[in-house]
Amino acid sequence: MKFKTLGILLIVSVLVLVPAAVSAQDTVSSASQPTNDEQLVKALGEDGTWIIIFNDDYSTDKELVMEGKFENDGEVDRKLALYASDSDHNVTERYTLEAPSITVKSPSARFQNGTFVGDVYVESNNFALNGFTVDGDIYFETKEAKATFTVNGGTEITGDLINNF
Repeated sequence: MKFKTLGILLIVSVLVLVPAAVSAQDTVSSASQPTNDEQLVKALGEDGTWIIIFNDDYSTDKELVMEGKFENDGEVDRKLALYASDSDHNVTERYTLEAPSITVKSPSARFQNGTFVGDVYVESNNFALNGFTVDGDIYFETKEAKATFTVNGGTEITGDLINNF
């Protein structure tokens, strides 16, 4: 009887502790800092992270796709960060990402404080450029994507805004 009780306690302990450890791991989403094409494609994908941070200029011949729904502090958010900052969040360096194109499928995605050289295809709502330069055209795939697009703080677009709907 004693062994049966100990066995049940052991099983209950495992069942209580294992789900807590797994769910804590699942809810933590660290930043991706890609340094090669494979890492970049994975970081931007559905199983990537909410924020993709660059620490230098980067160029690829891949057509990139940012997809998946992510949250930051309980809000839907996805961020491409092409900059470095100090402890007070002041931008200290800006970086350039060059690719033939990037398609934005993640809702509430934003490109912040850097430069993308290539064309941007926007399929999702609430896409924002914050202190960012797009050296190329921006194509909107739906009316809603264009209507919810925002530009903030020193953003520059060298190409055209084109309706693809």
